[in-house]
Amino acid sequence: MSADEKWMAYVQDKQAVKPESIRIIATNDLVLVGPAGTDQLELNPDDIKARLAGNRLAMADPETVPAGRYGKAALEATGLWQAVSGKLAPMDNVRVALAAVARGDTPLGIVYGSDASVEPKVRILAVFPEESHPKIRYPAAETVAASGEADAFIEFLTGDEAQQIFRRKGFSAAR
Repeated sequence: MSADEKWMAYVQDKQAVKPESIRIIATNDLVLVGPAGTDQLELNPDDIKARLAGNRLAMADPETVPAGRYGKAALEATGLWQAVSGKLAPMDNVRVALAAVARGDTPLGIVYGSDASVEPKVRILAVFPEESHPKIRYPAAETVAASGEADAFIEFLTGDEAQQIFRRKGFSAAR
């Protein structure tokens, strides 16, 4: 399983997985978060600039981390990149960005919906439109050395029971 379709493509290219076994097991949303108790926010430059008020926007590094690449794409598509590109606080990963907002180090952050749903010290202020960034999908595949149990496990992950668990944890169902 991977949270990065580029990585799955890489292992497929290296013939480490069975291509016919690749299945999307879950999807995710990209959200803008603020500390718990913060008011909702519109995804427009004026509101974002006002909320940042000279502070930084926490997000995974857009040069190296999938969540950062999704975040940059969403900011560009929504016309927000100009307003925030000089105010970024690029982080090692999405969980570090989430923690920065939860601690109050930054007033805003861009994270996955599933991460935001498990952190009580943050609030989802806005959801980026699905069409504003590449689809956030989680592929799973059998390795070339996998046994029959691997196929059964992937079937379980795409089945109703696992999909309900994914939804409870803030993911969206595989589409």
